[in-house]
Amino acid sequence: MFRCLVILFPDFNAAATSAFVDPLRAADYLTGAAHYEWKFASMPGGGIRASNGMDVLTQSVASVRAEHWDLVVVSCSWTPEKFHSPQLHGLLRGWASQGCMLGAIDTGTFLLAEAGLLSGRKATAHYEHIDALIELYPDITIVEDLYVFDDNRFTCCGGGAATDTALQLIRSMHGETVSNEAARYVFHQQLRPGNTQQNPQDHQPLGQTIPPAVAQAIKLMETHLEEVISIPEISERVGISQRQLDRLFRDIAHKTPALYYRDIRLDRARGLVTQTSMALTKVGVASGFPNQSHFCKIYRERFGLTPRQDRLEGRVPFNYRAWPMHQPGKER
Repeated sequence: MFRCLVILFPDFNAAATSAFVDPLRAADYLTGAAHYEWKFASMPGGGIRASNGMDVLTQSVASVRAEHWDLVVVSCSWTPEKFHSPQLHGLLRGWASQGCMLGAIDTGTFLLAEAGLLSGRKATAHYEHIDALIELYPDITIVEDLYVFDDNRFTCCGGGAATDTALQLIRSMHGETVSNEAARYVFHQQLRPGNTQQNPQDHQPLGQTIPPAVAQAIKLMETHLEEVISIPEISERVGISQRQLDRLFRDIAHKTPALYYRDIRLDRARGLVTQTSMALTKVGVASGFPNQSHFCKIYRERFGLTPRQDRLEGRVPFNYRAWPMHQPGKER
């Protein structure tokens, strides 16, 4: 039997955690055998509230730490830095030294990274946190993949990708037949490879297609966040006039190319402000805003508070904040 301990932290993502466990349950049910066993724990034990308000009753880590575990998964979402502790790091390192597989869902990657358990490896997390991971842990190769298996570690960006992660685990231990049947049972119609990008550029979730010129322009913007290039240069590179590019962006993104470009750089800045201790002047430069006064002004214009205020006061659950991608920008 493969035994899995899932350690939950306050405001964890319930959907992603369930998405990981359910294929294991389905595999047991469909084969009529107890291939997998799992328990939910937390550092203090008792009820742990997920980000969607769901409460999960957990055992304390202290009460289960001495049991044999084949896999320990940390599931975390908001403010992972709150949960770093010598106790947690010692536990994780102890399991690793025993040959236990370690996994992370969503921002659980930060917990493994801070414990030094991803050094020299490849890892992923939710795309909101990619820039912060790159800044904080230069000894880890951070990629924007759905999930990554690297020897006896795995990291997963969360959401539905947790199902793909579990199905790959089942596939590695019990073969494609069991994995396929489990996928069907949980209505997961396609097992996606780990290197699938979290946000592929060639389609939208609801099926609409993005004009190639817009997709190419966005890609150029995303790869030039610090060294900003001009909108005329972007237009030239994608092979259309600036007027055409402006019309396409207004139709698709409902804002001008210049405002869209500014906003994705501010989104990057906010991630670095709230998820790292990087100097605010360096955050501005890293996001293409070398003028600190201008950076603070437009940051406040977009998010309602200055970078310094956001770092000191803004570390509250994100559903009480206007997260960048959901905050309407002002047309220009």
